[in-house]
Amino acid sequence: MRILVYKRTHIGDPDESGCFGIHSCMGQVRERDLDAVIGVGGVGSEPVQEGIDKKLTWIGIGPKRVGVADDGHPLLAFEQFYLKDEKGPLLGDKAPKLAKRMFAENGPRSVMVDADDEMKSILQLAKRAQPSPALLEQVPKRKGCNRGKKKSC
Repeated sequence: MRILVYKRTHIGDPDESGCFGIHSCMGQVRERDLDAVIGVGGVGSEPVQEGIDKKLTWIGIGPKRVGVADDGHPLLAFEQFYLKDEKGPLLGDKAPKLAKRMFAENGPRSVMVDADDEMKSILQLAKRAQPSPALLEQVPKRKGCNRGKKKSC
């Protein structure tokens, strides 16, 4: 299982629709061959203001392409979608090795990882989650998901 883990700067992509890419966040990274996505709050001033710094903010398992974002890359919805944003647990409490890697000085913005025991424990949080609402609505191509106010990614 290939898992994308990336640091978020803000909430809103994905939003409650469960659609990843509505504000073109992570651009071409959404094209990768992956089985799950884990979003964690970064450590800069914007994630701190958003209340997501160092938190496990969302998990998507089983991505499905549901349209094309304004940046020309796919919009993704998920078979299981878990969104906590600022209410999410600290990543270090759930996955200390991953937290150490992601939050190290000059740590990566995103990584592709295989499902080890730590990753499996994180994914377990979303195993009983419902599908992305956007997936249930079968959003037509080019229409995309609810894009709302544009955020900078």
